[in-house]
Amino acid sequence: MSTSHSPLSETVAEATRSRRAPDFITQAIQEDLASGRFDHVATRFPPEPNGYLHIGHAKAMCIDFGMAEKFGGRCNLRFDDTNPAKEEQEYVDAIIEDVRWMGFDFGERVYFASDYFEQMYEWAEDLIKKGRAYVCDLSPEEVSATRGTLTQPGTESPYRNRCVEENLDLFRRMRAGEFPEGSRTLRAKIDMAHPNLNMRDPVMYRILHREHHRTGKKWCIYPMYDWAHGLEDSIEGITHSLCSLEYENHRPLYDWFLDQLGIYHPRQIEFARLNMTYTVLSKRLLLQLVEEGYVSGWDDPRMPTLRGLRRRGYTPQAIRTFCELIGIAKTDSVVDVALLEHCVREDLNKSAPRVMAVLRPLRLVIDNYPEGKVEELEAINNPEDPGAGTRRVPFSKVLYIEQDDFRESPPAKYYRLYPGNEVRLRYAYYVRCTHCVKDAQGNVVEVHCTYDPATRGGQSADGRRVQATLHWVSAAHAVEGEVRLYDRLFKCADPLEVAPGHSFIENLNPHSLEVLRGCKLEPSLAKAAAGARYQFERLGYFCVDSADSRPGALVFNRTVALKDTWAKIARKGME
Repeated sequence: MSTSHSPLSETVAEATRSRRAPDFITQAIQEDLASGRFDHVATRFPPEPNGYLHIGHAKAMCIDFGMAEKFGGRCNLRFDDTNPAKEEQEYVDAIIEDVRWMGFDFGERVYFASDYFEQMYEWAEDLIKKGRAYVCDLSPEEVSATRGTLTQPGTESPYRNRCVEENLDLFRRMRAGEFPEGSRTLRAKIDMAHPNLNMRDPVMYRILHREHHRTGKKWCIYPMYDWAHGLEDSIEGITHSLCSLEYENHRPLYDWFLDQLGIYHPRQIEFARLNMTYTVLSKRLLLQLVEEGYVSGWDDPRMPTLRGLRRRGYTPQAIRTFCELIGIAKTDSVVDVALLEHCVREDLNKSAPRVMAVLRPLRLVIDNYPEGKVEELEAINNPEDPGAGTRRVPFSKVLYIEQDDFRESPPAKYYRLYPGNEVRLRYAYYVRCTHCVKDAQGNVVEVHCTYDPATRGGQSADGRRVQATLHWVSAAHAVEGEVRLYDRLFKCADPLEVAPGHSFIENLNPHSLEVLRGCKLEPSLAKAAAGARYQFERLGYFCVDSADSRPGALVFNRTVALKDTWAKIARKGME
């Protein structure tokens, strides 16, 4: 007998198998410890505070903190705050909170590039004195134009051969604020014909008359990232500087700076960054979505930011499991977002309490149920967790069911309510539909049934079977709420795949948010706390919105559906 597997199950199985072998970073660290190159492990997670962290940062975070934890070492949280034009304290505070929410411990080890500005400046003067750096008067556009190409060498700046004394004088005057923004830079003197473009006299400092969120107006020259990167690692005694692949070509420059200064060398190891279907992970593009109003903010539940995922109901454990499953690779690839959704389903299936909620309510009247009678039925909180216990759910003559659970003229293989058909009400009784009531426009507004009192608990004494079980909420006891059905933000797997002259904005999914008001919820949800997660039976996993908790108004965000509906749609498209 052959067994078929879904692409997602195969992905999970392959990821699980690959986890058994050490990844290349683990192997490198093991080799360094065995050879005596290092006798401990120190890593760092170095975000720039110019935006909110996203799922790609979560991967880097898991690698940086995870390697330190694996080898009993330490991981610093360090902010690369070298560009006051884009960085804000708001982002610093948010990043600290997000790293802690993810469950990583950095203790008191919170550092900033700006902590080292004076030391970096002194080292810059040291390079000038050694004839390894010079002040250049070319504009940014002129520097770019003289850089050359991959096949053509660059052109030396006419200011490259200034004497040491002149360079020192100009650099000190740059620091003193004598020159306008953008008028001068400090550049390293390396080789304008070097095959690596990063080595062609890169800029070390630029003039920015901007107030810094930590240093205020103390500085008007700021270090470039490539100058600061290796120095920060050296100062902090980082053993393994773990970076994404785009920094591989920058490593020779970091090494050159450290060699020229004669200071401590970390070891840099690069890994592939996260790319994910139906998602953009560029801060620039995410900022565009926020600023142009396509989403409500950085914490919009459709955003791949940790703030957005958290508000949507994702758990830190689900995100960490996802990062573990995708592993650590040396080459770029694209991960199916369905794997992330699988991880949160698996986690919430074990932890989320089950409740009943009706999103598109339709009245159901049980004609032979006694008027005024109310029963308290026992409902299981989580079948995956025996310790979760049970709760009492009120049952009465008038209920709400989902509109989709009734058809006056049912299609083939429709097993839910229709005239003459019998179904089970979850935890309650069998009911048989007798007729329905319509409004003046012909819309069904009420369904009538009879119930079998002998089937309490959903079992028939005579052994007859039904083919559908419906969830419901007692009309007299229902709590009203708003439910937001979030879906993928983009309608195609690669949002950046657009024709010339077109924008990724055109690939936004117009159905990524549907707001349902007047939803009917079981009364146990009346005091649900912000951020609490539940499984709405038969519907999916939902989270109480943490950013829109108006007094007396429950708002739920859908985290993920119970099943991967996108895969089903894709299969239909291939048939």
